[in-house]
Amino acid sequence: HVQLVESGGRSVRAGGTLTLSCVLSGNTGTTYCMAWFRQVPGKEREAVATVDRTGVIRYVDAVKGRFTASRDNSKLTLYLQMDSLKPEDTAMYYCVSSLSLGQCPPSAGFFRNWGRGTQVTVS
Repeated sequence: HVQLVESGGRSVRAGGTLTLSCVLSGNTGTTYCMAWFRQVPGKEREAVATVDRTGVIRYVDAVKGRFTASRDNSKLTLYLQMDSLKPEDTAMYYCVSSLSLGQCPPSAGFFRNWGRGTQVTVS
């Protein structure tokens, strides 16, 4: 059983910076595809960034150049640094993972493990 716990969400002014963290515990390993998703009430969950087991990172177009995802396998932690935040970045942000030796798609249905989320509000 895998547990994911996000932290770092809060209210911030437009143009500001915020860093989210996600700690992985339980039946862990380094063969995990991990990602950040976000969701606004009434809309589908949207992939923000995926990080595959080799460290290759892919971003959704809306955050390219502003968000930086990273993972520290020694600490079993995934990060999301968010710069130049915009009001449209307001959402609940979820950390997700799934055991994968290869693909790491930006698809909510692919991921088996989800954290409870951390709220980011940009005004």
